[in-house]
Amino acid sequence: MKLVSIPVTIIAAAPMLFSPLAESNQADDTNIKITGQTAGATPFISNVHLTASNTTVLKSIQFTIRPKPGSVARALSGTYANYYLTDRGFENLQTGQIVLPVYGLYDGYSNLVTLTYRFLDGSSRQANITIGTATFNDACGYKNPTFLQHRTTTPLSYDYIMVKGGCSDFSPAIVDTDGALRWVGTAGFSSNSAGFFDNAIYLAHGPSLYRIDLDGAVTEVGDYSSLGITFFHHNIDVGKVGIILDANTTSFSESVNIEVDASGNVLKRWDVAAIISSAMRAGGDDPGQFVYQTPNDWFHNNSVAYNRADNSIIISSRENFLICIDYDTSAIKWILGDPTKKWYQFQSLRRFAFTLAPGSLPPIGQHAVSVTFDQNILVFDNGQNSTFQEPAGMERAYSAPRKYKLDLNARTATEIWNFDLAQSLWCPFCGSVYEDAPFNYLINFTFVDGVQDPGSLAQWIGLNDGGETAFRYQYHSTPGCTVSFNAIPLHLENTKFPAVGPRLQNLSTRGTVSTGDNVLIDGFIISGPDPKTVVLRALGPSLSRLGVSGVLANPVLSLYNSSGTLIATNTDWQTDIGATFIAQNALAPDNPADAAMLQRNLAPGAYTMVVRGKNGAQGISLAEIYEIYSPGLNSLLTNISGRGFVSGGDNVLISGFIVGEVGSRTVVVRALGPSLASFGVSQPLSDPTLTIYDSNGAVIASNDNWQDDNNANYVLRNGFAPSNALESALVLQLPAGAYTAVVRGANGATGNALAEVYTVH
Repeated sequence: MKLVSIPVTIIAAAPMLFSPLAESNQADDTNIKITGQTAGATPFISNVHLTASNTTVLKSIQFTIRPKPGSVARALSGTYANYYLTDRGFENLQTGQIVLPVYGLYDGYSNLVTLTYRFLDGSSRQANITIGTATFNDACGYKNPTFLQHRTTTPLSYDYIMVKGGCSDFSPAIVDTDGALRWVGTAGFSSNSAGFFDNAIYLAHGPSLYRIDLDGAVTEVGDYSSLGITFFHHNIDVGKVGIILDANTTSFSESVNIEVDASGNVLKRWDVAAIISSAMRAGGDDPGQFVYQTPNDWFHNNSVAYNRADNSIIISSRENFLICIDYDTSAIKWILGDPTKKWYQFQSLRRFAFTLAPGSLPPIGQHAVSVTFDQNILVFDNGQNSTFQEPAGMERAYSAPRKYKLDLNARTATEIWNFDLAQSLWCPFCGSVYEDAPFNYLINFTFVDGVQDPGSLAQWIGLNDGGETAFRYQYHSTPGCTVSFNAIPLHLENTKFPAVGPRLQNLSTRGTVSTGDNVLIDGFIISGPDPKTVVLRALGPSLSRLGVSGVLANPVLSLYNSSGTLIATNTDWQTDIGATFIAQNALAPDNPADAAMLQRNLAPGAYTMVVRGKNGAQGISLAEIYEIYSPGLNSLLTNISGRGFVSGGDNVLISGFIVGEVGSRTVVVRALGPSLASFGVSQPLSDPTLTIYDSNGAVIASNDNWQDDNNANYVLRNGFAPSNALESALVLQLPAGAYTAVVRGANGATGNALAEVYTVH
């Protein structure tokens, strides 16, 4: 994690390079030669051939493609762990031969590519190669947009877009935000149904599911015809564990969903016809008046969002409503939709309905439902009424993305954001909107003038967190939704192989170390069946170079287990038994007086690290926990916390945390003060306030008293409610990235506080 610019000096976890061998290192001692290149499955992919004199010292190889002159999008880059190359058959340990897939190249262009070789001792070096590519025959027109607005230099959180469309046998496509085509599918058939998961494209065709790796490899992961599934349609969305697919069966049209893992194994199934029929019978209504068997399109499911905060799925039914059901029990939790449609005539369904707040419009033909970072609901509202159910409900002559805040206690839904562009764009079918980082949106209008085949047009609009339009491109969308059915933001600026999923990876806590109870404490919980390896650090002297005054001159780091037994202690990091490992993994502090320790194979359980000053010294310190990835081990850091003393000015409690490298994660962040007294902590902070910042220093959420937050019911339901009403808590659906939580005292209060970050399963 890096420094962020907010009103106090924030220091988050930042690995520092260190090489213990000043005169010789593995980068100098290893000979790596580029021996050639071969074309990949498409012009956007090339295989670079290397030979290495010693592959055992390699940690990873990264490729970075230099953007074309005038480009704004960040460079596309991928980093392959050495063991990943071996596991995939790209590296021969005996001969030292390596095949490095480079994807995302510009077609018909001489691409300058930089290779970065990183070694186990922390050293690295680079080499350049020029890769010429053939011209790709683009039958869909992605290479030739009409630039209604070129990409501006204003900040935007994403730089790549996966567009889903069945306009050719190269489904789907990836385009950068400059408007350049950078990748196409290699499965050889057209399909609108695609998703991005585990650093690969998952594509449905008929009753089968395929995985397309970015290097072009295609694998059939499942054929689901034995489950009665005839074909998959619409979206593939990220679920609780794997991906959720929308299915047609021999009995019901577009009203069945299944979740499968990355290997295609079925994890869960939801038969919406059965779920709704059961609820209607329980409420005294006849489901035969609303639920129909195939071929009747009574439901028309087009997307699903998993909400980790309350373990539910939200299903978008274009014909009817948004319906939320419990992930495990399939019980209906709520319904949001147009009350002039047929569903609202049934009391058994109406009892689950939200009331729209004054000034709020209901979604009436929605697609692409998702849960935003602040636990609101985002949909693309097509404005199209029902085409099967009667009464069909209202209809509008325009379409607009809409975001809703739900109050589960009052059963009200409030529209808090929309983008209707003066009600000038009408997209009656398909379309999508997604929020990447907070308030950074990608909007896809599949039809900007209704369905007019031939001659319909599609538009993609990118909005940044200031509400500014970062780009606006237009494409011919003929026929139907096949060119631009749905579009999602992607992060290909530095993809890691293997993928590190959305989980808490790291915590850093900065605070003042004094005496007695006023020390700096980090806690963490390892959950799962396997042990975990971590690196712990306590920095003091090295903070001076970052502009922090009054630093702790010589930190002492101690680690305790859940019973309070001391496991290990360290005061000067170079004396730790794991010092070499720490240095080789770029985690070495840059001052010998800083503390660090390697703890291999910690058993699942709760642990506490305490930072004190040597010989009673006082000052500001930074305590850090780093998760070390171990292939094949399945334990996670599920709770990380930091405790310190909050006073005025820069002397606040600052906790930094990282959420994975891909995907998103729901977290609960708490700031405790008064309740610490019951645990024997002296001088607890009487009224903590909590503010969350992203890696750019922008405030994304804040809270003073937890019961005042919009998501207090989620906090209570999931067992995270603080015991004191003056304490703070936030529920956030965060994309992968680095974040900082700052705890201050309300009205200048001082005292000991605890900052906690929990993952919600």
